[in-house]
Amino acid sequence: MADPARARKIADRIQQTVAQLLERRIKDPRLGFVTITDVRVTGDLQNATVFYTVYGDEKARKDSAKALNSAKGLIRSEVGKNLGIRLTPTLEFVLDALPETAASLEEKLAQAKAQDEAIAKLAAEAKPAGDADPYRTRETDEDVEIDGFEGFDEDEL
Repeated sequence: MADPARARKIADRIQQTVAQLLERRIKDPRLGFVTITDVRVTGDLQNATVFYTVYGDEKARKDSAKALNSAKGLIRSEVGKNLGIRLTPTLEFVLDALPETAASLEEKLAQAKAQDEAIAKLAAEAKPAGDADPYRTRETDEDVEIDGFEGFDEDEL
């Protein structure tokens, strides 16, 4: 098992290397506007999962996935040269679900805000269900007998 700090450094170097390769060296026309969002390396440094996003529609995502898988060998060899470690990790490209998750969260927050505004509008128009002042006052307290206790005058205190 590698040190977690070392694994993080290797993951960062893999992310930078793959991003530079996609920008400068890989000229596949199927490759869309791809952004490498994260890289995770296993504890034994044998496998690396590269997360990416693609700007565009579903067709652009599928075409970019095909282009990345076809260039996987070239990318892995360049990663191995740049890392300088004994074993080059195998690469797996995974479409990052972060943008879709963020969009669904934004949608849910907008729905919650709309519901809060509707409730606030109802509360502003609401009227009390009972009397305007439902609490007892001092005058009504003097009339109440509690278990045979008739009360006392304030003069007796």
